[in-house]
Amino acid sequence: ITLMNVIIVLVPLIGSIFGIMYYYNSREFTELLLAQPLKRSSIFLGQYLGVALSLSMSLVLGLGIPFVFYGLFKSNTIWDFALLLITGTFLTLIFSALAFSMGLNNENKIKGFGYAILLWLFMAIIYDGIFLMSLIMFEDYPLDKLSLVGIMLNPIDLSRTLILLTLDISALLGYTGAVFKQFFGTNLGLLISFAMLSVWVVVPIWRITYKSKKKDF
Repeated sequence: ITLMNVIIVLVPLIGSIFGIMYYYNSREFTELLLAQPLKRSSIFLGQYLGVALSLSMSLVLGLGIPFVFYGLFKSNTIWDFALLLITGTFLTLIFSALAFSMGLNNENKIKGFGYAILLWLFMAIIYDGIFLMSLIMFEDYPLDKLSLVGIMLNPIDLSRTLILLTLDISALLGYTGAVFKQFFGTNLGLLISFAMLSVWVVVPIWRITYKSKKKDF
């Protein structure tokens, strides 16, 4: 659980920072590539995949190797640990793509960097506060469906719920997680969680492709 809390908070932050920094620091090299007979989408997707996959490999190897020596393959929690790594990889892909999208939308380096950090801060902390306040304010109304939608609109909350569903720790699921489990059941809930995380990956990548074709460099 402690490792989960570290991963779902720090991994998005690292993905956002590395993604936005790489985009702005490689701008001159990108302009050189744009002068070559190469597709714009291929250039930016290649840069994004280079950053995202490198960070993902760092996460998997950095966490996996120590636990392998610690006796992971002899443990009963190997599948839970694998799910933790998969979820962390999804968050890396998502927030790296969001960071690249922020960079494409903002020429100003400071503004783009600020937006990327603000997006992480909103997803990791502010979103939960706003959502909790809305649940308290409208407690007299049926909020089950709203809770489900609220989880899916935040990849960090979705990842946390996905892991806790697998661990089957109902006391830590909270209201939204309990509703999620009751409405979908554990197996279907896992499938829907992975589907929504995949959507969170695909949409920013599509945005990168679309914006790179329209942007005037």
